[in-house]
Amino acid sequence: MRPIRNSAKALIIQDGRVLLTKNKDNDGFFYLFPGGGQEKGEELKDAVVRECIEEIGCRVNVQDLVFVREYIGKNHQFAEWDHDYHQVEFYFECMIEPGEAVGKGTNPDNAQVDVEWIEISKLSDIRIYPAALIEKLAQGSYKPCYIGDTN
Repeated sequence: MRPIRNSAKALIIQDGRVLLTKNKDNDGFFYLFPGGGQEKGEELKDAVVRECIEEIGCRVNVQDLVFVREYIGKNHQFAEWDHDYHQVEFYFECMIEPGEAVGKGTNPDNAQVDVEWIEISKLSDIRIYPAALIEKLAQGSYKPCYIGDTN
């Protein structure tokens, strides 16, 4: 059994749009929030900054923690190949550092093909993980919360 993995994610919202990584698999395109695994000895906020450089090509200013989500693979549609995976994700509100431009990252994920600003009102039109955040973001004002084991 694999150990539980911590992942630090960036929630970057500007002008009614959210910045996401665009990825491709056998079913087509899907979107994720920028971020990834915390390294040993690394604070979560530093993991967010590093992952944003790797995936969206720019530094971010990390603000408050807004969501905590768990993903327990055996409970979801990918259980056939992801059954022993358990990840805890920490979503931080972030702002792009002044003078930084979004673009190609230094070390994007294997499935990542691009970065896109998506209107919050159109999030239900795309395949996004976790989909549970669509409703939270659509509310416009959200309070920090634990969203549980969701996909």
